[in-house]
Amino acid sequence: MKKLFSAVLIICLLVSLAGCSAYRSHYKAVGFVHSNTPASAFMNFYEFEGVNVFTLKSKSAGKQLKYSAKLETGSITVYYDCDGTKTELFTVGAGGQIDSSLELPSTGKIYIIVETDGKCKNGDFRFDIV
Repeated sequence: MKKLFSAVLIICLLVSLAGCSAYRSHYKAVGFVHSNTPASAFMNFYEFEGVNVFTLKSKSAGKQLKYSAKLETGSITVYYDCDGTKTELFTVGAGGQIDSSLELPSTGKIYIIVETDGKCKNGDFRFDIV
């Protein structure tokens, strides 16, 4: 009975671990507000350091990812992954802002990975599938 329970437990753990995403959020933040739905995501913060990952979903071909960002101090690079390859989307530095779009090459899950280079202050990042 003990062996059977152990075997079932090990199988359940392996199945649950195999289904995990390749990207993980890990950060320190102050005044951090964020939201993530299948079609949009945003994050606003007073201070942020680390990585935040959003998951969006494109339901049909020809969709666009509209994005905007503002940052008072620090440097943040944003990447996207919709086909298993992490690709740089943009970098925004101190006092910078960006407002642009990207035609999505495929349907399905799109990971948006926001990574800081040290501590950043007063940021506003938005991503929408249209």
